[in-house]
Amino acid sequence: MKHFNLVMSILALTVVLSVKNSYAGAPFNNLEGVGGVAFNPLAYLADSDGEDSHLSIGDTDIIGRPRFGAWYVNLSKVNVDWTAVGVADTLFKRLEISYGYESINQENTTAKHKNNLGVKLLLLPENSFKTKFLPAISVGSIYKHTSNVGSGVDTSGQDYYLVTTKLITQLPRPVLLSGGVLSTKGRTTGVFGYDKDRRATGFGNIDVILPWNLIAGFEYKQGARYKDWKDADYWDAHIALTPNKNLTLILAYVDAGDHKSASKVGLGNGVVLSGQYAF
Repeated sequence: MKHFNLVMSILALTVVLSVKNSYAGAPFNNLEGVGGVAFNPLAYLADSDGEDSHLSIGDTDIIGRPRFGAWYVNLSKVNVDWTAVGVADTLFKRLEISYGYESINQENTTAKHKNNLGVKLLLLPENSFKTKFLPAISVGSIYKHTSNVGSGVDTSGQDYYLVTTKLITQLPRPVLLSGGVLSTKGRTTGVFGYDKDRRATGFGNIDVILPWNLIAGFEYKQGARYKDWKDADYWDAHIALTPNKNLTLILAYVDAGDHKSASKVGLGNGVVLSGQYAF
């Protein structure tokens, strides 16, 4: 098993995107439904490929084409099966609206159900002002509500984030870089409820677009640290295949922290599968 985990970690990566003229068709619907990777949002909007809109009036794009995503996470160290589905769409090529539903099932415990409603505003499109170096910059918010969280915590909370994303095409292979800051009250992204205090954490992604419609990359999310609750840092590595311009299949290895730690709340490691469809 150690050898398997090592191979997966090296193999791995983050996100596979549809590739068109060296442009990565990010984002996907992440675990919370937001346009991003697995954990983190990207600055790109759900219709960032810029193709035909679902509804337009004259030259004005009103509603983009939606994206759907489904995730399955198996954290065998803590006997957790985590499933999620999400949908996102973009209005006026500036405002992304998303919804995500998560079901977290642990052996011998009551299942938790988490609902996420997100909005993301693109402040600065990539390569604005006819440059080749400016990243896309977006701000966003996610309203979350979780059932069966127990006493002493809130059942709902609000996340806020700022994220920048840039596709670098001057290298031998295109590389997608993204990073940002998240303000949250969520304990383990809200699975265990929402703290009274708010904390700021960092996150980042790097993805390399490979031949044969493959992408390899790495994703990192810093855990929030509250007075009486400290989340472990998360990271994941994925490999993904895009058999056509609409469908993406993702295989990932995730490390969600040491589940035996006495100082931080970790969920162990496991395998992640995802299917994504862009209209």
